[in-house]
Amino acid sequence: MEKRAKRNKEGRPGRSLSLILWCVFSLFALLVVVVFVLVQNALVVRQFRENTFKILREANERMSAEIATSQSSSQLERRLINIANDYGLTVALFYEDGESVYPLTEQTDYGALAASLREQRDAGRMSTFLISERDGQVALASATAVGGQPAFLYLSASMQGNLDLEAGLKWMSVITALVAVVLAFVVSGFVSASVTRPVTEVTARAQELARGNYQISFRKDYYCAEIRELSDALDHARVEISKADKMQKELIANVSHDFKTPLTMIKAYASMIREISGDNKQKRDAHAKVIIDECDRLTMLVSDMLDLSKLRAGMNAEEKRSVFNLSEEVCAVTERFSYLSETEGYRIETDIADGLYIRANKERIAQVFYNLIGNAVNYTGADKRVRVKLFVKGQNARFEVIDSGKGIPADEVDTIWDRYYRSGASHKRPVSGTGLGLSIVKNILLQHDCPFGVISEQGKGSCFWAEFPLVTDEWEDVRGDSRAKEDV
Repeated sequence: MEKRAKRNKEGRPGRSLSLILWCVFSLFALLVVVVFVLVQNALVVRQFRENTFKILREANERMSAEIATSQSSSQLERRLINIANDYGLTVALFYEDGESVYPLTEQTDYGALAASLREQRDAGRMSTFLISERDGQVALASATAVGGQPAFLYLSASMQGNLDLEAGLKWMSVITALVAVVLAFVVSGFVSASVTRPVTEVTARAQELARGNYQISFRKDYYCAEIRELSDALDHARVEISKADKMQKELIANVSHDFKTPLTMIKAYASMIREISGDNKQKRDAHAKVIIDECDRLTMLVSDMLDLSKLRAGMNAEEKRSVFNLSEEVCAVTERFSYLSETEGYRIETDIADGLYIRANKERIAQVFYNLIGNAVNYTGADKRVRVKLFVKGQNARFEVIDSGKGIPADEVDTIWDRYYRSGASHKRPVSGTGLGLSIVKNILLQHDCPFGVISEQGKGSCFWAEFPLVTDEWEDVRGDSRAKEDV
């Protein structure tokens, strides 16, 4: 059951990015609209109330000033009515017993209200202004005196406008929200489609690439910088994968040929021994030597392929690293080619600095030197001259091997390290090889983080080089130990 549930979970398709973006944009837009409407309603209603309270205070101040300075009763009544009309308010002026001073409103008896105001004033709870809000009215009352008698000035304003405004804003909010939601759905759908269209297109092309179509191309004109970078990366990957696929096919073809040729010869000469030269020792030995040589060739090819596979897999990358004398190692490897000077007339010139120490896998580095020198011997010019150099460059020891051959074409310089490279099938090689030497060199140097390269010009030969970081703290100790052994 657990396996089935896990399989169903893994096989379940994910939600569309376009749908996710559409939902997110729509919900976000809806949330923004709702928050905006609520805040707007609250602010508008609050502002309306504050304006009403401000009007009441201003009208109260003006009326109180008129009451305090007016000498004429009829003039005061007229002024109070004018001020009330200016602000759209209802005004009442009455004594402590509730009797109206002037008939400013239809109501003439304010006994209950006067008693309540008098009680608050006597208890000390009544401030200069008393604002109350009830029954859709906002009221403001203050204590005053008319003709030397205590009185109360009472102003009120209807809140019906505020209630109508709130109701209107609610309906307006509903309509605005509906319109905004519809627009949000439409706009978010358009935006999500615009955002996901390039992703969908790049995904489709990447799937074509995964199916082995290396002719597919990725657009570079997307408006989104991230999509352009993704497209560039996938296009670069396409080029590299195409190169790797081509090199793999070429490797298989070349290796198959190299296996087929010696196997054919082994079979042919074995048949000749059985059928023709079995009783003739001289011929039998010659035929047997061909079989042994071809077997050695197969062994070398298999060995190089195994080494290359291990190096590319990073196996034993840190194994057997130690500090050793690089100068002595270069001399030792170069000495292995001295037989070519005696038998083939090759000139191997050396310029090797003494006492250079590095920390590395000694056997692997020796393999680098052997492959590079052997490659130079195989491809040097008619003068059969090869130069081997080792010298200090900055903090590194630089190894160079220079031949005088035809050089490497410019379009092959960057690929000779990654392919089953052989320049010229008819070239006679004094040093046997499998064509994998440079790939092995590359992977060994990459494992040691050592820079390397080739400088070549057609018609003037090639210079293969590699640099190795010199040891510092342990250099003197190792060199001292070597000298002590030599003295003994």
